[in-house]
Amino acid sequence: MVRLTADLIWKSPHFFNAVRERELDLRGNKIAVIENLGATEDQFDTIDLSDNEIVKLENFPYLSRLGTLLINNNRITRINPNIGEYLPKLHTLVLTNNRLVNLVEIDPLASLPKLQFLSLLDNNITKKSNYRLYVINKLKQLRLLDFKKVKHKERIEAENLFASKEAEEEAKKVSAKTFTPGEMPDVQDILKEEQTPKAVAPTPEQIIAIKAAIVNSQTLEEVARLEQALKSGQLPADLKIPEDDTATSIVHPKDDKMEMHNQKEDNSQSQHSVDQQNDNGSVPIEE
Repeated sequence: MVRLTADLIWKSPHFFNAVRERELDLRGNKIAVIENLGATEDQFDTIDLSDNEIVKLENFPYLSRLGTLLINNNRITRINPNIGEYLPKLHTLVLTNNRLVNLVEIDPLASLPKLQFLSLLDNNITKKSNYRLYVINKLKQLRLLDFKKVKHKERIEAENLFASKEAEEEAKKVSAKTFTPGEMPDVQDILKEEQTPKAVAPTPEQIIAIKAAIVNSQTLEEVARLEQALKSGQLPADLKIPEDDTATSIVHPKDDKMEMHNQKEDNSQSQHSVDQQNDNGSVPIEE
């Protein structure tokens, strides 16, 4: 992490941008905390803090000239409730790709009296129910939200939807299903997971049976399904493989070795008895 020092501010690029505004470029410095912006002496219309590691949108000095703040690709999770007191002329705020989750987290932006252009794309907050209408209702002066024009029809709809305080408070509640540390999982979800058939690895006998089933398949869909099971090495739980009697005829390797060992012992014993008979001369002579 890099500290946003006065020295870094003075050495960073500053220029007139495409709309003829004085811009300070502080992109990609791994800055974690906003600080020492008083060193700018309020000489910039635009400050670019994109591609850093900023977590909180706070610690601004009074900057009466600043109109555009670019702070996309950071880690913003919190906004100073009194941010409007320090940035009275801010009209454009780009917060694309940050970590804003709940609707209540953008409420401090209502303190910015001149805010007209706002981007919250690629934040989890955009997945909330009635997200766009909530923001439009909260920021009355907004003209462009997520690079889409705010229509008069949307303003009326937002006003009707959040006409009461109760409706607004209800919208602020967490609607998305998120995991919080210490939270117990839902029993119904666990039961659903247990009831879901799981794929099992096929045995050699099952592979042979699958190949035989492919040969005897009547439809292309059945052939494709069985071939996919062979390629993936996973046997679908709903695929019933007929059991055969081949398992009973399989000789365990250990049993096979013991049998061969016993056979060798029998052969050696019989050979030993023959040798004794030859020594004693008791072998009968063929007539």
